[in-house]
Amino acid sequence: MDQASDAPLLVASGLTRRFGGLKAVNNVSVDLHVGEVHAVIGTNGAGKSTLINMLSGEIPVSSGTIMLKGADVTHLPQPKRARSGIGRSYQRTTIFPSFTVLENCRLAAQAARQRPWALWEAAAQCKETVAVARRALDDAGLSDAANLPAGSMSHGKKRQLEIAMCLATAPQVLLLDEPLAGMGAEETERMLALLENLKRGHAVLLVEHDMDAVFRVADRITVMVNGEVIASDVPAAIRSNADVQVAYLGNH
Repeated sequence: MDQASDAPLLVASGLTRRFGGLKAVNNVSVDLHVGEVHAVIGTNGAGKSTLINMLSGEIPVSSGTIMLKGADVTHLPQPKRARSGIGRSYQRTTIFPSFTVLENCRLAAQAARQRPWALWEAAAQCKETVAVARRALDDAGLSDAANLPAGSMSHGKKRQLEIAMCLATAPQVLLLDEPLAGMGAEETERMLALLENLKRGHAVLLVEHDMDAVFRVADRITVMVNGEVIASDVPAAIRSNADVQVAYLGNH
């Protein structure tokens, strides 16, 4: 696996999110490095998606801080956080099925590079955003599918497109929420290869339920139970951690 950079790109410290009297996430800290896939695992209701939503800016933190490249982004709204370099994918596909694969990606690039002064130019003809979209498709392994209707592709290819759309916004941090959900064996292999490639230039946080995949691709694993971290370490240490085995992995 590639060596992660020493300095973390994103540092989240003591994140807590309360919903009334419930602490969905309680005092969670994670740091993300370029060159590293940092997986977050836990049973349903452990707080994984709430954590991603706080990191991406979709829900505010109740307490704690989020630092990106040394700057405090804790209270930045999601659009500004995205423009600062944080991109994410979702559990459910969020593509435009009737548009081509390239057009889906171009729209994502356009959203990140708004040009309100270019009133005379059709957005679809903007050479910059088209070039960005094509590079993102190439990075995601979808160049050959550029002109296909997005809705005609397999489930796995749609998940790849979501990541390509994320890449088109030029993120440095990738927050990926269950990208392997619903995939067959061949699609899973393709996605794992993509994640290995993406971490070379990005800091990747991966929320995933497929434990075989997690232990293959992750450089570090954080385990959450009931909104709290019970362990965070390299995969071999997590696999042998007695608390993790009791709480989550069982006989895995």
